[in-house]
Amino acid sequence: MKPHALRSRASRLQASRIVLAVLSCRLVCALSAAAEDTNNPPDKDDYNLFNPTPDEYMRELSPDRPDKTECPYTVDAGHYQVEMDFANFTHDRTDGTTTRAWNVGPVNFKAGLLNHIDVQFVFDNYLHVRTANQAAGTTATQSGIGDFTTRLKVNLWGNDGGQTAFALLPYVTFPTSTDHLEDNAVEGGVILPLAVKLPADFEMTLETAASFTRNEDDSVYHEEFVASASVDHRLIGNLSGYMEFFSDFSTERHSTWVGTVDVGLEYAVTRNAQLDCGCNIGVTRAADDANIFAGITVRF
Repeated sequence: MKPHALRSRASRLQASRIVLAVLSCRLVCALSAAAEDTNNPPDKDDYNLFNPTPDEYMRELSPDRPDKTECPYTVDAGHYQVEMDFANFTHDRTDGTTTRAWNVGPVNFKAGLLNHIDVQFVFDNYLHVRTANQAAGTTATQSGIGDFTTRLKVNLWGNDGGQTAFALLPYVTFPTSTDHLEDNAVEGGVILPLAVKLPADFEMTLETAASFTRNEDDSVYHEEFVASASVDHRLIGNLSGYMEFFSDFSTERHSTWVGTVDVGLEYAVTRNAQLDCGCNIGVTRAADDANIFAGITVRF
């Protein structure tokens, strides 16, 4: 082989090595940047209702439904979330009186105000209650709309990562119900939800809450205290399930505590939509015997 041909081949080989080194360097830099982004999520504090969080920075969908235990995660700033029952049915039989109630389309509409704050509007929509007293042989029916509740969720930590998350959720209920379906009084309280990530991909959510509620005789207010715990786990594919224990203790005279054991399923249709269903089973005398429901969550 001629000398100039050898020199040409050596030059091409050296150029190839240089190109390979440059490409390897760029690949290492890209992987390092990706790892850095994963370990240090972007600062989202500049986003608000009028400057929405980009889709790629949005959190995993975390609705307050279907269990009774609220979650501490807020809706991303500038985005909206609708959580509603298609319908739910409640059955209770106590001291010879049977109550059957339908609630059609109760909805919770949420709006992300800031990265750690969202506002919520909860409306009971249409209610139909039928109460039959077997001893007296009488039946009473009530139909109409329910109360309207406003809530403000403030996440204190863990919204965008970490093993735990905690929030404050104060709320006020306004008496908009008809046909004597509700207490006809302004009521309110505060909910304190805490989420904890457990081994084996389990997640537990705990809640304590205190509220001021009007007495049944409409004379004065009394306090009610809620404690609940819910454990959620992915079952297969996009299907998850949960089990929950819920307790409600009232300071109203002659009242007894309400306890339920609740189970349900959640199916993630897309990143921004979830279907669910469940059943809440009363385990104390004061609790409803059963509450069955199915619903949906959509984020946009």
